[in-house]
Amino acid sequence: MASVNKVILIGNLGKDPELRTTPQGTSLARFSVATTTAWKDASGAKQERTEWHDVVAWERLAQICGEYLHKGKMVYVEGSLQTRSWEDQNGQKRYKTEVKANNVVMLSPPPPRSDSVRAAPAREESEAAEPVAAYDDDVPF
Repeated sequence: MASVNKVILIGNLGKDPELRTTPQGTSLARFSVATTTAWKDASGAKQERTEWHDVVAWERLAQICGEYLHKGKMVYVEGSLQTRSWEDQNGQKRYKTEVKANNVVMLSPPPPRSDSVRAAPAREESEAAEPVAAYDDDVPF
């Protein structure tokens, strides 16, 4: 049977991506994505746990991430888990598992453009949507 190594994350960036170029000239971007799980404990109190996921993007995707992703913005990341190893200064073998991104989608809206696009004016109170109670008539089914 074939194996599957697929990761899908939707979360917020912890900081702006770190964009670098390898000695071979390949672009890479490193960034972290926070995902938060919420639940209620036995006493009914809300609990939360945030997990931080290290992500690496390569080549053109890295350049796009470096240009458009910013701290706090929500992103969709799709990729696979990849573990790399190296020796530190003390000769100890170190390991790091990260998400190798193959698709990144910016989910937060872009900042408003001040030069050509103006924000729509807020609706007047008279233009506000009808309250839901106005539709409480007899339902035909």
